[in-house]
Amino acid sequence: MAISNKKTIFTDQFLLETKMASNLYHHVADLPIIDYHNHLPAQEIAENKKYKTITEIWLKGDHYKWRAMRALGVNEKFISGNASDEEKFKAWASSLPQLIRNPLFHWSHLELKRPFGIHEYLNEKNASAVYKKCNSLLNKDQFATQGILTNYKVELVGTTDDPCDDLAAHKKIAKSEFATKVLPTFRPDKALNIADKTSFLNYLQTLEKVSGTKINSINTFLLALESRVNYFHQNGCRISDHAFTKMPSQITFTTALEKEFIQFIQNKNSAAFSRPEQFAGAVLLCLSRMYCKKGWVQQFHLGAIRNNNAKLFARIGLDAGTDSIGDELQAALLSNFLNALDQTDELAKTIIYNNNPSDNEVFATMCGNFSDGKWKGKMQFGSGWWFLDQKDGMEKQMNALSNMGVISTFIGMTTDSRSFLSYSRHEYFRRIICNLFAQDMVKGLIPNDEKWIAGILKNICYFNAKDYFKIN
Repeated sequence: MAISNKKTIFTDQFLLETKMASNLYHHVADLPIIDYHNHLPAQEIAENKKYKTITEIWLKGDHYKWRAMRALGVNEKFISGNASDEEKFKAWASSLPQLIRNPLFHWSHLELKRPFGIHEYLNEKNASAVYKKCNSLLNKDQFATQGILTNYKVELVGTTDDPCDDLAAHKKIAKSEFATKVLPTFRPDKALNIADKTSFLNYLQTLEKVSGTKINSINTFLLALESRVNYFHQNGCRISDHAFTKMPSQITFTTALEKEFIQFIQNKNSAAFSRPEQFAGAVLLCLSRMYCKKGWVQQFHLGAIRNNNAKLFARIGLDAGTDSIGDELQAALLSNFLNALDQTDELAKTIIYNNNPSDNEVFATMCGNFSDGKWKGKMQFGSGWWFLDQKDGMEKQMNALSNMGVISTFIGMTTDSRSFLSYSRHEYFRRIICNLFAQDMVKGLIPNDEKWIAGILKNICYFNAKDYFKIN
């Protein structure tokens, strides 16, 4: 079946409800993208990888799509199983028409529109034709990873990297002529997860090797981590990232904890570490002080409960699509942690992301507690994240930020994605925020001054992040 140009809702006016919304969007539509947090594989950028099929670049590992397909009764064979790429694509194509009102319906069609130039609704009838067209285009140089990033005008890619990574891919990219900056982000999850004894002890061996530090105490453990912070800094890193259901409740080392750590790493018995949360909190506090000293930005993703389905976790592993919103109390723990750093002027620029919409105002007001006049927008209430990364979630986050803080300092959208096609989410965000501001202009809630408001929107969509992360 031939690809048609049948008109869909995904026109130039998509999500733009008024002429003013359209006018505002034209001011931001072509701005470059600073994607300061994502999970793109740096190696695939370094080698300028070409994908063989649309399934490989679009569906593989996409737990958003996997969840939806399971809800529709699609057999796991066609989701994470051993079906062919074409079979998996057709299963997704058959699912998409049933996802009306789910953000996947919007994201998916925007991703087909750009960069593939497909302007019709995807379904089981046109799946074969769309599959063939996308695969044909993916063979072209401009659809290799670097070409896609260039097409979307991506100025910065902030990958997510383990402290023990040698950053060879980042070094290769830095020496190349590729214009997009691809910088590592320090994500020390494994260094904090002392609750998993076997994995933690294995990780210590790797950390010892790459840091050149013999780890026999808390102090030497921290020295090893600091050496990796220094290494990452030398290779362009200026951002760290952490994910917790909630911030640790205790954040100090005690003499007893230090002694237990020595016994634990000697592995003389099978006992688990008695206070894994306190260990993680204390290490995190030390790391945050290192970040401040380096002038980094630190990020905290809070509120998700991960790997709820034990059966799928055992079969697939992490990121199987079995995570959900948590309902932990966040305010007091977050306040305690930020206060501990602020009291000694060791609180770095900080972005906190919320995964529970009932906590939007909590996060927005918490940011306001720790501004210090040194940096514009030092404390950031991060963009709608994960389950809130959709129109309603974005609007609620921005409304809370507007009401409780200063939205003109907002550093805007980030993809937090593993797919090179997810840059359509920046377009999605820009259309939503322009429409939101235009609604207020029409209602007389903010000045009906296009130049004034467009200037604020350009800052939110690009210039604030450029300044915040010091992108030259």
